[in-house]
Amino acid sequence: MLKAAVSIAAKDLKLVLARGTGLIQALLLGLLLIFVFSLSQQIGEKMSAQAAAAIFWLASVFCQVLIFNTLFSLEEQNGARFGLLLSPAPVQSVWIGKALGGFVLLLCAQAVFLPATIVFLGQSVSDLWHIGLAMLIAIDLGLILLGALLGALSQGQAAKESLLSIILFPLLIPILLAGVRVGSAAFSGIIPEGFGDWLGIACAFDALFGAAGLLLFGYIYSGEE
Repeated sequence: MLKAAVSIAAKDLKLVLARGTGLIQALLLGLLLIFVFSLSQQIGEKMSAQAAAAIFWLASVFCQVLIFNTLFSLEEQNGARFGLLLSPAPVQSVWIGKALGGFVLLLCAQAVFLPATIVFLGQSVSDLWHIGLAMLIAIDLGLILLGALLGALSQGQAAKESLLSIILFPLLIPILLAGVRVGSAAFSGIIPEGFGDWLGIACAFDALFGAAGLLLFGYIYSGEE
């Protein structure tokens, strides 16, 4: 299953990076969001670390929606989805492969968003950057697990693409709150109160939707349009 998942992820990354359109749109949307929020500041004013972390994660989530819409549209363009369903590999390998591909693309986007957040929102990296990095990985894992699960709903007709964002955003509220609270430590250098609880929420979120993906993805992905 893992071998098939890695092959699917490699195929998706090759196609997305070769075309560039999906990733470029996601990057531009995130950068535009960060830049627009930077205009709300007065000259010389420094935005709070928590507000900057919130904007960074908003940019990441909007980017994630475009990434998974792009990843799941690859098979729809030439009817390859049914080929994946008929292959001997478990259907869960498609979910894992899409998640791996989305994880790489999201990290690439965040490698651009983070410097933009520092420059446009007047932030600096503190000595607690490792805490922010650990939380970023934990939250990214939850984002891509849920995105890869619900991304199957965006396949097919264009009217169904809105389902991804409509269902996704409410479900992401707990993990985004954890990211904002703990992620701000990377900018402010202050460990927030209840750090262990927020980390526990992120880990529980990852475990919950990891199990849900393994159990439900096959039903969602093989459903008729």
